[in-house]
Amino acid sequence: MPGSDELVALYDRDGAVVGEATRATVRADGLWHAAGVVLVRSGDGQSVYVHLRTADKDVFPSTWDCWAGGVVAAGETPADCARRELGEELGVHGVEPVSVFTRVYEKDSIRCHNFAFEVRWDGPLVHQPEEVADGRWMSLEDLRAWAEDPESPFVPDGREAILDWFENHA
Repeated sequence: MPGSDELVALYDRDGAVVGEATRATVRADGLWHAAGVVLVRSGDGQSVYVHLRTADKDVFPSTWDCWAGGVVAAGETPADCARRELGEELGVHGVEPVSVFTRVYEKDSIRCHNFAFEVRWDGPLVHQPEEVADGRWMSLEDLRAWAEDPESPFVPDGREAILDWFENHA
């Protein structure tokens, strides 16, 4: 698994940093961790960039997501993670993510605090081929319909988060 020896921050159930472990250990033991995730909206706010995760991702492979992001590394803040992942996955630099909310995702062996951010961006997008297989802009209306459809190939934690965003933050 790529990055399996990467050190990530460990969190407790309440969202406090309590240590570090390898990504492989976090996945194998279902340990609490965190992610910095970013909703990329067009400059006018009317559309969101969605992307297809590659088939070899360690969780939720080959699913669509509207949140660019990843696991918070040891010694990194969620905001730092969000900026880093936005640059790595989509090539977006020079814009400051704005905190929107934090939500817990706990299902099966995944226990994660998702720190959600948002940016407005009309610049170029460059996919990281190891993580992003495809992508496109989607209207807010279409995104909501897609997220509400349980049959759509949407990443589960991202689906929950975007439905929360539509309900409470849009």
